[in-house]
Amino acid sequence: MSSTPDLECRAISKSFKEFKAVRDVSFSVPQGTFFSILGPSGCGKTTLLRMIAGFQEPTSGDLLIKGRSMLDVAPNRRPVSMVFQHLALFPMMSIGANVGFGLRQRGVNKADIKKQVEAVLERVGLGGTSDRAVSSLSGGQKQRVAIARCMVLEPDVLLLDEPLGALDLKLREHMKIELKQLQSEFNTTFVYITHDQSEALVMSDQIAVMNHGVFEQVGTAKELYYEPKTAFVAGFVGEANRFHATVDSAKNGIVNLKTPEGKTLSGLDLGRGLTNGSKVDVFVRPEAVRLSRNAKDITKMGNTGKGTVENVLFNGANSQLILRDATNGAPLNVALPQTGEFRDLVVGDNVHFGWEPEQTRCFEHQGA
Repeated sequence: MSSTPDLECRAISKSFKEFKAVRDVSFSVPQGTFFSILGPSGCGKTTLLRMIAGFQEPTSGDLLIKGRSMLDVAPNRRPVSMVFQHLALFPMMSIGANVGFGLRQRGVNKADIKKQVEAVLERVGLGGTSDRAVSSLSGGQKQRVAIARCMVLEPDVLLLDEPLGALDLKLREHMKIELKQLQSEFNTTFVYITHDQSEALVMSDQIAVMNHGVFEQVGTAKELYYEPKTAFVAGFVGEANRFHATVDSAKNGIVNLKTPEGKTLSGLDLGRGLTNGSKVDVFVRPEAVRLSRNAKDITKMGNTGKGTVENVLFNGANSQLILRDATNGAPLNVALPQTGEFRDLVVGDNVHFGWEPEQTRCFEHQGA
């Protein structure tokens, strides 16, 4: 693998009059990586992608592909291709004509176009469909044609702007796996924009979580999920129960906390440096909470309580309970264990719960 990254951004920024959409973002993407930029609407991710594609000029900073600055390179001269959410296939052209469009624009001879188009359609699982109409394809097949149209041009970087957004849920789930397989098959660097965390978590080698124009954290899916560096990442990636509390005592990275209602908790200081009296945001994953019918079973867990079942959210393997904490009246989202042991719980039942301090992430409270 080449030591030169396929894509590198150095302190890249983009301002629209007084509004700074992207703020001094720096990152690099090694060759053959599936790199996702994950963030809420308006966080700057599409602006960043458009700068990589060349559709927008950075206000400051540099952008390199294969070690070469792209600042003065027109979009059609850059070694990148782009897949949009609405695919932009030409309905009046056959599948083969769609895939070969970019090659025709480049002046490649007909025989070579035919050969290259057949080869790339074969690789995306659509061999022998060259003469068929685009309208005869399913949503997932159209997605593959859009990718084939880009990959036939052999780009160094493929940019994907929320490409699964227009698909129905079942097809989206299927295409997540298929896109990752295609990326591995072509061994091309994918830069993928999404606001859907499950897409990013399932497919990516590396994920950048973006918020208000900056990268809050870059890491693997597991790192972002289990070791969030900021309160925003802890709350945005995956599901989490969130509490407000004040630090009672802090020692060696463990903090003892008190909620406004007087409930005591203990957890890990992930904000690095919480002190007595600090106001904190506390995050606990639903699957970290254990249920018990007997209080003795969970007394050693550090964070315990008793709650009343307020709602049962049945969703097969992802079923959850909403408990109302008897101490402070706060709702608590708990993943139902797959053992079936608590399958009979109904609204109004009382149950004990607990979780370990190591499963409690604490960050200094930001804002009012």
